[in-house]
Amino acid sequence: MQPVNFKGVQPKPEDLRLQANLDRIKHKLVVISGKGGVGKSTVSVNVAYGLAEAGKKVGILDVDIHGPSIAKMLGIEGRRLELARDEEYPMPIRVTENLYALTIATLVENPDEPIIWRGPLKIGAIKQFLQDIKWPELDYLIIDSPPGTGDEPLSIVQTLKKVDGSLIVSTPQDVALLDARKTIKFSQKMNVPVIGIIENMSTFVCPHCGEKIDIFKGFGIQKAAQDFNIDILGKIPIDPDIVVTGDKGISFLENYRDSASAKEMQSIVEKIIEKVEK
Repeated sequence: MQPVNFKGVQPKPEDLRLQANLDRIKHKLVVISGKGGVGKSTVSVNVAYGLAEAGKKVGILDVDIHGPSIAKMLGIEGRRLELARDEEYPMPIRVTENLYALTIATLVENPDEPIIWRGPLKIGAIKQFLQDIKWPELDYLIIDSPPGTGDEPLSIVQTLKKVDGSLIVSTPQDVALLDARKTIKFSQKMNVPVIGIIENMSTFVCPHCGEKIDIFKGFGIQKAAQDFNIDILGKIPIDPDIVVTGDKGISFLENYRDSASAKEMQSIVEKIIEKVEK
């Protein structure tokens, strides 16, 4: 006998599929930023890799419909969703033993073809990502959202119903924090706890003399953390190897685990686990 809702009406099959998927996911985290170019997808990918290396079963969902980059950064460009035998719906792409990924880039034939959609189509696609895909049992689902507080982050928060927290990504300069502060307010208005702020491209360490250079100077992140009473999870230095590994679609944490940036990312992952699972 199918469950009924409080009005006594049987739920639709698609709603049952959505709820079944959500029930298989322990923790849901949304990665957001106020503006583009701050390295939000880079942070999302490395947090997902870090959680997987920590023994967690992880999914990463790219809801950036117009500019998906997760497929390239995970090395799954060109791979398509496959339907397992006796299954009605496909599973996300398995990247490593503990890491699964879904992005619209795996659903389009030509990566150069722009997706020219208005809000309703994007909202429908995001719902299908969670409803018409058979997600496995996951400890964490990391959602990489496009910049801002528009259709995509709003839709994903409403579709997930309960989000364990948001990770705010920004660069150090004050102008970037102007937009990041809006994402903090967005999280609060949507009743999503802010896990903390991650400062990306924090400093540059000279490879010859070891001197730290503040290329993007600013003190906005400290002020934002103080004003909103939230934590700074970490400050990731500028590291050319992060760019190289992202372009090659390989794990930065696995290949450069002794670097300062990798150690900072690992520390961020540990803090996320501590905060979410406490």
